[in-house]
Amino acid sequence: MKFTNGYWMNREEYQIDSPMEAYDAQKEGNNLKVFAPFKRVLSRGDQLNLGATTITLNSPIENVIGVKLEHFDSEDHGPSFKINNLNPKVDIQVKDKMASLESGDLKVSLPLKDDFLMKFTADSHLITESVQKAQGVIYNRDKKQSFMREQLSMDIEEKIYGLGERFGNFVKNGQSIDTWNQDGGTGSEQAYKNIPFYLSSKGYGIFVDEPQRVSFEVASENVDRVQFSTEGQSLQYYVIYGPTPKEVLHRYTQLTGKINLPPAWSFGLWLSTSFTTDYSEKTVLKFIDGMKKHNIPLDVFHFDCFWQKGFEWCTLAWDKEQFPDPEGLLRKIHERGIKVCVWLNPYIAQKSPLFKEAKEKGYLIKRQNGDVWQWDLWQAGNGFVDFTNPAAKKWYQDKLKKLLDIGVDCFKTDFGERIPVDDVKFYDGSNPQQEHNYYTLQYNQAVYDIIAEVKGKKEAVVFARSATAGSQSYPVHWGGDCLSNYNSMRDTLRGGLSFLVSGFGFWSHDIGEFEDGDDRPTPDLYKRWTQFGLLSSHSRYHGSNVYRVPWNFDQEAVENTKRYVNLKLSLMPYLYTQAAYDAKFGNPLMRPMFLEFGDDPNVSDLATQYMFGSQILVAPIFNDQGKAHFYLPGGKWTSLLNNKVYQSPKSGEWLNEIFDELSLPVLVRENTILVRNEKAIHAEYDYAKDVDIHLYQIKNGTVSTNIVSSKGLETASIRVQRDGQQIKVSTIGVKGKVKVYLHENEKIIPKDLIDNQALFNLE
Repeated sequence: MKFTNGYWMNREEYQIDSPMEAYDAQKEGNNLKVFAPFKRVLSRGDQLNLGATTITLNSPIENVIGVKLEHFDSEDHGPSFKINNLNPKVDIQVKDKMASLESGDLKVSLPLKDDFLMKFTADSHLITESVQKAQGVIYNRDKKQSFMREQLSMDIEEKIYGLGERFGNFVKNGQSIDTWNQDGGTGSEQAYKNIPFYLSSKGYGIFVDEPQRVSFEVASENVDRVQFSTEGQSLQYYVIYGPTPKEVLHRYTQLTGKINLPPAWSFGLWLSTSFTTDYSEKTVLKFIDGMKKHNIPLDVFHFDCFWQKGFEWCTLAWDKEQFPDPEGLLRKIHERGIKVCVWLNPYIAQKSPLFKEAKEKGYLIKRQNGDVWQWDLWQAGNGFVDFTNPAAKKWYQDKLKKLLDIGVDCFKTDFGERIPVDDVKFYDGSNPQQEHNYYTLQYNQAVYDIIAEVKGKKEAVVFARSATAGSQSYPVHWGGDCLSNYNSMRDTLRGGLSFLVSGFGFWSHDIGEFEDGDDRPTPDLYKRWTQFGLLSSHSRYHGSNVYRVPWNFDQEAVENTKRYVNLKLSLMPYLYTQAAYDAKFGNPLMRPMFLEFGDDPNVSDLATQYMFGSQILVAPIFNDQGKAHFYLPGGKWTSLLNNKVYQSPKSGEWLNEIFDELSLPVLVRENTILVRNEKAIHAEYDYAKDVDIHLYQIKNGTVSTNIVSSKGLETASIRVQRDGQQIKVSTIGVKGKVKVYLHENEKIIPKDLIDNQALFNLE
């Protein structure tokens, strides 16, 4: 939201009052409280008829400083994001001319009775600051609305990332962004997943702790600052210091909720019925058996909306005309080694038998007059489950438990964005503006928790579309409704990378696109999106009105799918180990290049390729000619598909190549130990048994890696030492028949692992 008319003037409808000095500061326990009036106080008369902002500073986590700006002491009806407090050691100083709070390497300081300035420094270097007239208590005279604003300074070459799932330019500089969850597809300024957190290239992040709409002006209204504002009388935010982006993300997830590790099987291929296609028990088994016939491994089968009767979503009951024996069908699917996911949303249509029950018990969101809040969007007479009511939450979970008890393994938690705010009354009195985005957290948490209760915590996973801050604790999320063209494929990746650097670990998207319109995806688009999808953390075929099985396209699509499913399954010892560490440390499995190569200026705005874990680079192809335009940071890179070696100069290199429809740039970083099992037929198996250990362009010295089991526990380790032409491999916990492959330039040298050791003598 913009409040000014150019640099010097305010817009006519706004009155803006800003702290002009820090007049007084006091230590209150582990807080520093600063009183900041709206003009310099030079005499006693200046203390009259004068407003002020109270600034409360604290530190819930080392290297994180919280800032709360308050004008009037108004009541907050909630909901509020959960903030974890680890009670770090803080140093608070209040002296004659300066007040400060220090946590770890991060310090905030304000001069007293001087021009207002709030400086954030780390290791004595300025990272950002709020200068005089940056903060604002703002009143809209026309609409009688109040807002709070902060503006934090930016450095000359500073770049801003994140703010959730955003489909426009990856670097947010110059953009105006409102964090307001909407069902707007993947090609507009709207987003399903709005996260009021941004990551700076300067080694810090800002989390605005406000669940309602927050408006960000990123080097836009004031081109030298990031501005954020929200309606009300207070504004809370946190400055999070790294200094690396990975450390910022780690502390952000410590603050707002750790990333939970999804079960290993969820990393395999998911096949959907698609949305409006016809399907029954016969159709489902036909597709599952068709995948087996074509030797394409499958881990999860997903039933979309029409597992229930039309006009009754969500009745949470099987359509017995199409599925007369759901328990028997689920048993048949499980016997084939495949998990089951079913679609749901948090809305209940008036025709559903559940509607009357929920209405009578008061489990639906109401209007101010006590009527159920309904509309006809999506389903006729939709009502919304009120998750602020503990009884409604348990009622909903009990319905899901019955599905879990008969064999459903997980749920696709669709929707959760279009939550009403006008003429609304929530059970617990929550402010509708704050509840709008927060609703998705309550919804997905309720579903995730009942899966964890029934199946066990390590088996819990959802497939969610909407998100807010804290939703990273309830994976996995997918990208939403994309279109059938290459631009939408690129936009999907851009939105995903933006989302993932907003504190999330795992992400998926609809392989081949969702919205068909009058056309289904072309075979070439289907194949290119398959490669991209199976080189993503989670992989699902899904669409609107066309089945997504590969033999519906062409034989090459079958071969392409088979190749990349098998590739992903073979990489699970590497991927799941990376995933376990990423979850622990708050980092994404798919990561933009700057997260790994922050010192390389060529990658700062690169969002058409990514690192798949720390060691593999993936550059999807976004055209039907097979043209790849990709960037390699300095060093040796080896193709995972054909062992071709690229020697990139220290300064990095852009390359243009043509790839056939079965190939793309998938490159392994030098000095990498990559553990694979090419015999894998599912995503979950013993990752330390009967594996191949690939050593890529090993440098002099020592390099090591661990192997995490499919239960998320460290079970094995590999250590490689190189001294010139001698390379020694030592392992602990690796078992079975194991082979070691040395990738030396473009040669591949095999050795058997005997008694957990292998020795290469290249002389």
